[in-house]
Amino acid sequence: MRYFLIAGEPSGDLHASYLMEKLKEVDKNAVFSFVGGDLMIKQDGHLVMHYKNLAIMGIMDVIKRIHTIKKKFDFCVKQIISDKPDVVILVDYPGFNLRIAKFAKKKGINVFY
Repeated sequence: MRYFLIAGEPSGDLHASYLMEKLKEVDKNAVFSFVGGDLMIKQDGHLVMHYKNLAIMGIMDVIKRIHTIKKKFDFCVKQIISDKPDVVILVDYPGFNLRIAKFAKKKGINVFY
């Protein structure tokens, strides 16, 4: 199966890397593309963006960087379209990931949050 994961911060990176490890045990053909961090990188797969590029703190940061956030969202959407995953797995980071979930569901992709 093809998996696309998004973990937007360090604790999500930890949880997602553990999930990737377990998925590889039960799915020998697992292929991962992901937005994540160093722990997910150690599990192999294709890093499309490091979570440090998504780091946002507070409403003022969101307001100042709304254009950048939109570009990162559009980038992830394009990656999902091109990677054609069977499953999208979203870890925490609700402000971003719930919008990704809505998009993926509309495309008929199984989503787990």
